[in-house]
Amino acid sequence: METVLLQKLCSKQITKTQLYKKVEADFSLVPQLIEGTTSTKATVRYGCASVLMELSVKHPDKLYPHMEHFIGLLDSKHRILTWNALAIVAHLTATDSERKFDAIFDKYYSFLDNEYMVTVANTVGNSGEIAKNKPYLADRITTELLKVQNLQTTPHLTEECKLVIAQQAIETFNTLMQFTKNKTALLDFAEQHKNSSRDALRKEAQMFLKKWQ
Repeated sequence: METVLLQKLCSKQITKTQLYKKVEADFSLVPQLIEGTTSTKATVRYGCASVLMELSVKHPDKLYPHMEHFIGLLDSKHRILTWNALAIVAHLTATDSERKFDAIFDKYYSFLDNEYMVTVANTVGNSGEIAKNKPYLADRITTELLKVQNLQTTPHLTEECKLVIAQQAIETFNTLMQFTKNKTALLDFAEQHKNSSRDALRKEAQMFLKKWQ
């Protein structure tokens, strides 16, 4: 049975922005949003996940008690929930005093092998924040991200997609360079793309090398 709040979201009597403000004013409503992520109704499911993702940016401490739920969402059959969960889990590393992320490190980075470009890109894109919040994991994160050079193509991850992911990786390397001992490998990665046929990747690689070489 959905709560009144979730019913209002479903019937569009309340917008996601209004819902965000309502929960931000009363964090005891967070469990209702978490319940909403399991709804059979897409409007409720994705609306709640989106609001939770926004809240996790600004208020990770308020969502941290529910981290196990978000870790569970990584395995959702709904890709959008997985993408939301990848971001939320990364944001919650800011307050991860119990090192819950450390325990699922391998699981998190297993998404680099996913057949969908957006899933891989989300994993890469959130890695800078994780490294910043947990600098002692920077070397392990570096090792994982360097693997995107060898991604297997799929119907949902083409050669062009691989170039997009390489660009995102180099963007993330700007954070990793501050913490990892393996700086040479990151520079080598960028070197391989400084003459890329993809304009945005070429520029990103050249800017990175100019900044860090």
